[in-house]
Amino acid sequence: MDLTVRKLRYFAVVAEERHFTRAAARLFMAQQSLSRQIRDLEAEVGAQLFYRTTRSVELTPAGEAFLGAVRSALASLDAGMEAARRHDAGAVGHLRIGFGLGAALELTPYIVDEFSRQFPNVEIEMREFGLPDQSAGLSDQWADVAIIRPPLADLSIVSHTLFVEPRVLTVSVRHALAGRETVCVADILDVPLAVGRSTDEEYRRFWSLQDFRTGMTEPLLTPSTSNTEEIELIAAGLACTVNPAAIMRYIPHSGVRYVPIVDVPGSAVAIAWRRDRVSPLALAFNRVAQEVRRREAKVVDGIENPFRGVVFTAAAP
Repeated sequence: MDLTVRKLRYFAVVAEERHFTRAAARLFMAQQSLSRQIRDLEAEVGAQLFYRTTRSVELTPAGEAFLGAVRSALASLDAGMEAARRHDAGAVGHLRIGFGLGAALELTPYIVDEFSRQFPNVEIEMREFGLPDQSAGLSDQWADVAIIRPPLADLSIVSHTLFVEPRVLTVSVRHALAGRETVCVADILDVPLAVGRSTDEEYRRFWSLQDFRTGMTEPLLTPSTSNTEEIELIAAGLACTVNPAAIMRYIPHSGVRYVPIVDVPGSAVAIAWRRDRVSPLALAFNRVAQEVRRREAKVVDGIENPFRGVVFTAAAP
């Protein structure tokens, strides 16, 4: 049996028009060709579907019964094709988003809200990852997309920057540098530091300021598993650490002081995914995030310039 979808669509149009010439015009085909296709369909079905006269075309009882089934089948087929296209384009599905402390900071709710607005049929699952996994779930392939802080050594991860914020030195309120308004990198190269317990060498180099230590011995590094653990170590006077400036807003603590570092590159926040596991939804999430970044310029400016308006005096030697 050669019961093609095309013939079923021809049948449905003739049934609606009740006229072969009008149906043929609607289908952009010759009337003779349409008549032949319907005769072939009747032969394949094994029943007469239309009463034909020189003036009219009417459905037979068999045709009436067949029409209901055909309409249902075509509707299901069209819905299935549309669903497949939407899945392929990333319009439906499930998106798992990994992130570290603060995710994209104050920009996060704007990004998630806009993504949900544009993709209402996508289920979003978000999970926070601690300091040991700076890939935020990309390395073990839990996450489809992640909000991370480069640099990372894993070359399988692609990242697109959202913004860059300053770094601060976090010290105990009793530390000698706690009274400074700002510090320079030279002030802290011999200070014992707490650094996230991560095996990623690029991450460790960046946050331990290793690129500034040419010819110097690395200071004592205390591994930590979370930002809150770091803050408690610092408040107890056991270490200092280098943090993104957002730590001041996300983990305020009366026992520590956050001092801007004036001469180091800032910390970027980026949308990332794996090169070998790219999904349309991950790309769509990045596109939305970049759109929101441009739209919410004032929010981004506040993140990137948290000390704007603060007048620092010269640091004491």
